Amino acid sequence: PPLSEVKSDSDGEMYVHLFIGMNRYAPWYQEAAILSYLGEQVPLIYCLEAEPQQGEEEQKVEERLLYPLECFIFGEDPSVGLEKLQQYSGSSSAQQCGRVFKEGETVYSCRDCAIDPTCVLCIECFQKSVHKSHRYKMHASAGGGFCDCGDLEAWKTGPCCSQHDPGTSVTMETVQAQTLFHLLLRYTTDMLVWEDTNELSEELKVKEDTYFCVLYNDEHHSYDHVIYTLQRAIACDQNQAQIYTALIDKEGRKAVKRGTLRSCQQAKDNIRRNSEHIIQKPLRVEILHTAIMAHQTFALRLGAWFQKIIGYSVGLREVFCQVALEPAADDNNPCLISRLMLHDAKLYKGARKVVHELIFSSLLMDTEYKRQFAMKFTEHYKQLQEDFISDDHQRNISITALSVQIFTVPTLARQLIDEGSVIKVIIDTVMDMMREHLDSNQRFHFQGHNPDKFFRVQVIFHDLRYILISKPSVWTETLREKFLEGLHVFLRFLCCMQGMEEVKRQLGQHVEVEPEWEAGFSLQMQLRHILAMFQDWCSSDERVLLLAFQECHRALMSCTNQPFRSEPTDSYMCKQILHARPYKVSQEPVSIHLPISRLLAGLYVLLCQTGAIQYLPDFVDTLNFTELAEQPLRCVVLAAQVCADMWRRNGLSLVSQVYYYQDLKCRDEMFDKDIIMLQIAASKMDPNHFLMLVLLRFELFDVFNGNSSSKDQEVVKQWNRLTEEMLYLIIIIVGERYVPGISNVTKEDVTMREVIHLLCIQPMAHSSLVKNLPENVRHLIHETWLETVVSKVAIFKKPGVSGHGLYELKKECLKEFNPFFYHYSRPQHSKAEEAQKKRRTQEGSDKALRPPVPPPFCPGFSNIVYLLCCDIFIHILRRIFQKAAEDRSSRWTEPMIQRVWLLLPHTVSLKTGSEHGKSLFHFLTKIKSLPSLKAQNDMITWNLQCVVFAQSVQDKEKAERKRKAEAAKAHRQKIMAQMSAMQKNFIESNKMLYDNMPESSIQSDTAASVESRVAVGPEQGVCSTDWGAQICILCQEEQEVQAQAPAMVLTACVQRSTVLTQDRGKTLSPEGCYPLFMPPDLAVGTHTGSCGHVMHATCWQKYFEAVQNTTRNRLHADLIIDLENGEYMCPLCKSLCNTVIPLIPVEPSKLNYESAELVGQHLTLERWVQIMSSRIRGLRAAEEAMVLFDECQADFRSILSFGVQEPPKFSRSITEMLGVCANTVHRVGLQTAPNDLCPYVPVMSWNTCAYTIQAIESMLQEEGKALFGSLQNRQLSGLKALVQFSASQRLKSRKAVIQKHFADMLAVLVPVPTVENAPSILEVDFFHLLVGLVLSIPALYQEEAVDLQPSAVSTAFNHLYLLHLVTMGHMLQVLLASHGPEEGEEAHAAAELFSIMSQHTDGLRAGVPGVESVKRGVLPFLRCAALFFNCLTGVPPPEELSGTLPLLCSYLSLPSNLFQLFQQHRDVVTNLIKRWCGNAAISKALKGEMQIIRYPRKRNRLIDLPEDYSVLLNQASHFKCPNSSDDERKHPTLCLQCGVMLCAQSPCCQQQLNGEEVGACTAHAAICGAGVGMFLRVRECEIILMASKTRGSPYPAPYLDDYGETDPQLGRGNPLHLCPERYRKLHHMWQQHCILEEIARSLELLNVMFPFEWQMI
Repeated sequence: PPLSEVKSDSDGEMYVHLFIGMNRYAPWYQEAAILSYLGEQVPLIYCLEAEPQQGEEEQKVEERLLYPLECFIFGEDPSVGLEKLQQYSGSSSAQQCGRVFKEGETVYSCRDCAIDPTCVLCIECFQKSVHKSHRYKMHASAGGGFCDCGDLEAWKTGPCCSQHDPGTSVTMETVQAQTLFHLLLRYTTDMLVWEDTNELSEELKVKEDTYFCVLYNDEHHSYDHVIYTLQRAIACDQNQAQIYTALIDKEGRKAVKRGTLRSCQQAKDNIRRNSEHIIQKPLRVEILHTAIMAHQTFALRLGAWFQKIIGYSVGLREVFCQVALEPAADDNNPCLISRLMLHDAKLYKGARKVVHELIFSSLLMDTEYKRQFAMKFTEHYKQLQEDFISDDHQRNISITALSVQIFTVPTLARQLIDEGSVIKVIIDTVMDMMREHLDSNQRFHFQGHNPDKFFRVQVIFHDLRYILISKPSVWTETLREKFLEGLHVFLRFLCCMQGMEEVKRQLGQHVEVEPEWEAGFSLQMQLRHILAMFQDWCSSDERVLLLAFQECHRALMSCTNQPFRSEPTDSYMCKQILHARPYKVSQEPVSIHLPISRLLAGLYVLLCQTGAIQYLPDFVDTLNFTELAEQPLRCVVLAAQVCADMWRRNGLSLVSQVYYYQDLKCRDEMFDKDIIMLQIAASKMDPNHFLMLVLLRFELFDVFNGNSSSKDQEVVKQWNRLTEEMLYLIIIIVGERYVPGISNVTKEDVTMREVIHLLCIQPMAHSSLVKNLPENVRHLIHETWLETVVSKVAIFKKPGVSGHGLYELKKECLKEFNPFFYHYSRPQHSKAEEAQKKRRTQEGSDKALRPPVPPPFCPGFSNIVYLLCCDIFIHILRRIFQKAAEDRSSRWTEPMIQRVWLLLPHTVSLKTGSEHGKSLFHFLTKIKSLPSLKAQNDMITWNLQCVVFAQSVQDKEKAERKRKAEAAKAHRQKIMAQMSAMQKNFIESNKMLYDNMPESSIQSDTAASVESRVAVGPEQGVCSTDWGAQICILCQEEQEVQAQAPAMVLTACVQRSTVLTQDRGKTLSPEGCYPLFMPPDLAVGTHTGSCGHVMHATCWQKYFEAVQNTTRNRLHADLIIDLENGEYMCPLCKSLCNTVIPLIPVEPSKLNYESAELVGQHLTLERWVQIMSSRIRGLRAAEEAMVLFDECQADFRSILSFGVQEPPKFSRSITEMLGVCANTVHRVGLQTAPNDLCPYVPVMSWNTCAYTIQAIESMLQEEGKALFGSLQNRQLSGLKALVQFSASQRLKSRKAVIQKHFADMLAVLVPVPTVENAPSILEVDFFHLLVGLVLSIPALYQEEAVDLQPSAVSTAFNHLYLLHLVTMGHMLQVLLASHGPEEGEEAHAAAELFSIMSQHTDGLRAGVPGVESVKRGVLPFLRCAALFFNCLTGVPPPEELSGTLPLLCSYLSLPSNLFQLFQQHRDVVTNLIKRWCGNAAISKALKGEMQIIRYPRKRNRLIDLPEDYSVLLNQASHFKCPNSSDDERKHPTLCLQCGVMLCAQSPCCQQQLNGEEVGACTAHAAICGAGVGMFLRVRECEIILMASKTRGSPYPAPYLDDYGETDPQLGRGNPLHLCPERYRKLHHMWQQHCILEEIARSLELLNVMFPFEWQMI
């Protein structure tokens, strides 16, 4: 029955049976039936009026369309058929991977095994291959390529990973598959290449007459342009327009309106009209029938289905390839794959990706079909490139990008050259594209060119590089013929460049419009690799090389721009005659582009190197070397004249051309080849004639012939500069022999010399060294031998915590330094010369920089040395020496003489015994006495030594200097001996004084230490230090810190912190017990740090106002500092600050020990608790009834009987600064608006004091440092100021508020009648509690009529009993969370306490705790308490105090056995334990219903990172975005605080934070780090530091390559390994709360011009 009779999807079984049973029908009927079925079902699934639910559409496609099609292929249920197939083949894995890379995906290339750098592996194959242990590179893919695993031609060894090992493959080929593939691929092609004139076939037509208005993506309109257009054209809101725009950018098109043809036409007109207002080019809009849109959508889905099906079997893949490449029935139409290729530029982005991936997974996976496809690709190459150039999409989504997959395969490249003449095809294509730029002389002229189009044309050269990337080892006659044919076409192209864009010297007036020059040089940069590759190919076959030279010479001779335009004339000098045509660079047109001349020079050297030069006469007639040298010599002279400022009126364009001519990027195929051609000419011409030609072209012939003189200083200056450049050219021609073929050197020798001269400038990092090497050397890095070369001449110095590893030149290689190395730029030459002179001075050597002995010339170039002994050269030297001897500074220069010194020894060695030598010696001796050449004395002496073998003058001078130096040394030693004797006599005569003084001082110190080494209680010592006098860093005035003096302040930064958290991600709010009670997990704290710099409060206020006024006018200042939140940079160290801490003088507390002893006899802990309770009850009663109860009057006042005193009075400015700091701490800590009246203002001050101390203690403990004496002065000053500030908050706040806070806190420890529902001991942090109680208890002493505070004795007992109570509570807290029995006296006391505790916890706590675990748990609390009381009381700790428990207990007036506390206060403690353990929260915690914090708390660290960075990249490759299922490039970003992997910089994971859209990292940092984040962007290998929604900065990742360098963006791609020292530095930055400071400093240095939206990360 026909499939069209099936109307309902409820009969799903019927689909299957129909398709399975269809095999018995004829193929034509099968195709018609399937098409009819698709025509009916596809419009019912796709492009419906209502948007389908997520996954619903795909489910329908699978059930109604794809599953029946699979049944047709297998002839049965697909799962059954697939299982049979796998049984036959034994494995379902393919022999090639073929994974298509997404943009940004990390790929790997093996430096040891890859045939060329384009051979890459995906991360899964790399991890399972042998290349993981080799030297490899990694980089981010641009998208579009695929994995070469399994390609035998891509790898020298290890072509397959363990997953893709070649095994037996069973061919499965069915008639049904061929029929279906033919039908569906034709259907897909017809739908994708749809034209407006096309009509649907009868099977696919539908009755419905609705249309879509479809908007397409382009690269001309921005996101905002499209959003604006859609809002105006189709009246949608901004959110909907943004969704449409994102989909258009991602998929390439989107239907923006559905309706009638008329309504869609109207929408189309509106869109085009509105988009034209912004950019002249309108958006591309088309109107498509809904049925066509549906079938096109299904055609795309079939692309992915094809990939899945052909992946099942090699046979199915072969069937698909046959169908794709099968010639069309109509000879006028190409095959299906050709139709898709030719229509590629018209396809939208989503369709292109599907087609390309389908080609990857099918045609490129099989060698034979890859060859056939490559032939089709080459056949259509010109049309494809023309379409690409007229297209506006990037190349990575163009079909032309597939060239790298086929042209880089060596065997395929040979076949394409043999059978497809691919070299000729490529060059003809380029030539046709650039024909529009030819002028009347058939030379390129790029003035007014289109840069975008020109860039696209240059991309074609990449394909030529791919074809030539591996030279053949065996040549056939056909290959020779086709290669030479391609070379002939290439030479025709170079003829259009030879002499292009000539320039003529501008005289009088500056050039009005500077000519275009960038295009020509960008073309030259593209060709330099190709020129080198052509020469490399030619060198591999002698006959090809000779024929290539013949073709090149013929092309040079046939160029339209002949080098001579006038008749030759005779020139005379030193009885020598030169017959040459006159030409002046300064007057005639000259071009810097001479590719054919330079190619000829390169080929000539190859002829010499291979020995084929002997056969050259059989191929080329006699060479005219004067003509060959003419054009290169003109270029060199042009560069010299530009250097002499003769062409300054021609503008910067010519200066730039000369710069690039000699620069690293172009010199190997420009300047270097010109030098080679001049060396060739010098070796073949008469040396006198050659030098006369050089003098003529430098326009110095008349100057040295004595026929020209001038009084114009500018002209003389130019002559001098040209003379310098001419001498430099002679030095280069004679001395630069490190070219294989010119001398017997290897490529390794050449590279070694380059490295030596680079390291003579300064020590260099590996990346800098590689960057400064010539391009022809740099590409050999892939072959790994550069490391071997560098190791021979340099020593590698590993980096420290910062910086990078450096290569330093070995001492024995310094002798190879040539001060006139021809690859030095002028700045490099100066640096190298200065560095070497400095080194020689330090070594005590003379400053003469003697050149090294060069290697001997090859026989063909040996005649070059005769330049230095010919008559013309001797004449030149004599004229220069005459000028110098006359000592007329205007006629000679020091650089000129320097160049002569370098040439003279060679001249003398060649002209020994001649009259010229005697005259030169005469000039040298005369010049040596000139004062103007005093700096050159060492060099002159060396030259004299070369002229006269015995020269004793220098030795005598050295001997005299040495004698004087030894005499001075002996004199100094004599004086030092006399001083030493006098010192000994003085000590002997004053021996009694020296003996007595230390003893008395030691005794007094010991006595003081015995008295003052207890910080708490009645034995408290005396404060040893106060602030003393401080100097303001702004006004530099000194002032004592006093209560009534103007305020002195410390810069400080307050920030929220999660460094100590035990429950990361938890947030705190004032709705519960926080902030009065800090939970024990320390979820979020407030940290206050200081850089320790002191200012007057008034100075700070003026500075702060000035900063605000100036910063508001600065560009993007809000990215550096937040003015609204009071931020500023410390004026001295530029640390980020947001408040100041006033310096409060430490109160002198001289304790009367006798009174304290008496008070101690009466004031026990029990009595103290009663007094406190009575006082709190009385204060509450007084507050409520305004009267005192008689029965509690006595107890209410008894607190005052142990001593009171008047509180300190502070100046107005100190009081004001106390408020400023407290408000900042309150505002930042609670993230609330400033509010002076908030009752939590003093509480937050106490909390930041406690948290900061805990953070410092944790840091010291982790670093293994002593508790006291390890902190830096700035940390110590900041901590002391913070404690004193927190202690003074009770004076600033209302007494009733402080009293209530004290009562609420005390209720945790003892019963307080006025407080109910106090938290349990498991719900508070006891150190925060201790700080709050100690700093708030003085408020209980205040009376209504008078302000009072406790006396020193009262304070001592208050601190003692509070510390005892809090310590016992904390010990019980630790006991409830500890486990494990132990033996000993302490263990018995612990067991006794535990038994009491168990009675009140219903036996829920099982097992006797370990004493050591309790002691370890309490130790951090005691260390924090010691720090706190040290800063509060100023009592110095014992010198031996290192943080151990017994010494801490002594300092805090606690028993060394802490469990004795419970025995000392047994009467009180028994009831307290009952109360503490009876809290309902305790039983919940012991039942496991509430989290219990274990002690000591876990110290937080940044997460552990893998040692090998590829492990992280592997994790990132498996990362799946939780909110998106598409295959777009993601930015996996790792949180270093908790280890969560996030999807950064992606709209799919944006969240709402305080009503604003932010990225995943910003949202995560708000929870994980209280706004502070530290993230590793895995694919970019970069740390991101974040401080808020608007601020962040990049930071180097702690991963280094083998050369000690970081690799941001994986630009170099070397293997990376974790540097523990750098990661530790990152950890310290995080632990010490320095991230905000680091961000501010980096942004200050960056001088931000363009703001980055950090909140979107």
